[in-house]
Amino acid sequence: MRAALRHGLFYCLIYMGTGATMPYLPVWFKARGLSAAQIGVIIAVPMLLRVALGPILAVWADGFSLRRTPMMLLALVAGLAYAALLAFSGFLPWLILYLIAATAIAAVSPLADVFTLRRAARDGFSYSIARGIGSAGYVAANILCGLVVAVAGSLVAVVWSAIAAFACAIGARVVLPKERVLDGAAPAGFRTRLSAHREFLGNTNVAILLLAVSLIQGSHAIYYAFSAIAWRAQGASSGLVGAMWGVSVTAEVAFLWFGTGLRSRLGAVGMIVAGGAGAVIRWTALSLSAPFWLVFPLQALHALTFSATYIGSLLLIAQLTPRDHASSAQTLLASLSYGLATGLATLAGGALFQLSGARAYLAMSLMALLGVMAALILARRLATSPEPVHHPQI
Repeated sequence: MRAALRHGLFYCLIYMGTGATMPYLPVWFKARGLSAAQIGVIIAVPMLLRVALGPILAVWADGFSLRRTPMMLLALVAGLAYAALLAFSGFLPWLILYLIAATAIAAVSPLADVFTLRRAARDGFSYSIARGIGSAGYVAANILCGLVVAVAGSLVAVVWSAIAAFACAIGARVVLPKERVLDGAAPAGFRTRLSAHREFLGNTNVAILLLAVSLIQGSHAIYYAFSAIAWRAQGASSGLVGAMWGVSVTAEVAFLWFGTGLRSRLGAVGMIVAGGAGAVIRWTALSLSAPFWLVFPLQALHALTFSATYIGSLLLIAQLTPRDHASSAQTLLASLSYGLATGLATLAGGALFQLSGARAYLAMSLMALLGVMAALILARRLATSPEPVHHPQI
C-alpha cells in the first residue's frame, strides 16, 4: 500500500493542476477579452500538435537513466510557462505559452502511467488505487479553485496552475522511486528508439482501438473547454461549476476504487463501448441546457465516458502491443485521444459554441457514437482472432 500511496501522491500533484486549468483557465482568457473561437484555438493547438510532440517527448524521455527525471523537467517547464502567462498579454503570446505549458504537463501523465503500471506489477499494488488518488486530487482542485475563483477572480486559475506544476516537479524528485529506464543497459540512440515506436502501428486492431478511444475521449472537447462558460451563462456561480465538475471526477474515483466487479463483467472492449454509450447520453442532454439538478447525475456518467474508456484502453494497449513498446503505445494513445481528436473537436467546437452555444454538444454525441461503432468492430475482430494477452494489475 505504501508504494500505491507514493504513486498516488504524484498523480495527485499532476491533477491538482489540471483540475484548475481545464475548467477555469478558459474563464480567465474570456475575462481578458478573448472570444470563444480564440479560446478554442488556444486550447486546441496543443492538442493538435500533441500527436507529433507527445511521441517525440516519450522517445526523448526513454533516453534518461531514471524514469522520474524527464517528468521532473517537463513539470518545471510547464510551471514556468503558466507563470509567464501573467507577464504577457494578447492572443499570440498566450497561445505560445499555453502550447508550451499544456504540451509539457500533458506528457507527464502517460509517462507516469507506464511507470506506475510497471511498479504495480513488481510491487503487487493496484494501479487503479494510485490513479484514483490522483483523481481525488482533481476533485479537490475543481472544488477549492472554484470557491477561490468565486471570491478572488479567474486570475487564481493561472497562479494555481503554475504552483501545481512546480509542486509536481518537486514531487517527481522527492516522491517517486529511482526506477531505471533500462536495467543495466545504456539506452539506444534517439533514431533507433523513434523507429521502434512505429513498429506496432501496423497492427490493424491497434489502429481500430486508437480510433475508437480517440473518438470517445475526443467527444469531451466542448465539455472541457466550454462547460464552465455555458453553465455560468445559465446562471451558475463559480462554486456551483466547481461542484458539478467535482461530481464527475468523484464518480471517476468511485469507478477506479470500487469498480473491480463491474470492470471484470464488462471486459476491456465492453468498458469502451459503455463509455461511448454514456457519452452519447451525456452530451445529448447537455446540448439541451439541462437544468442543474439534472446535470449532477449526468456528470456521474463521467465514470463511464472517461474512466471506463480510459481503463479499457490501458488493458487493450497492454494486450495488443509488446511490453517494450509500452511507453510509446501509451503516449501515442494519449496523443491521439487527448491530442489530435480532442484538439480538432475543440477547434471546431469553439466555432460551433460561438454560433449555437450548448447545442454544439450534439456534434460531440455524434463523435461518441462513431467511437462506439469502432469499438464494436474491434470486439468482433478480437472474438474471431484473439491477440496474445498480457494482464497488468489494474
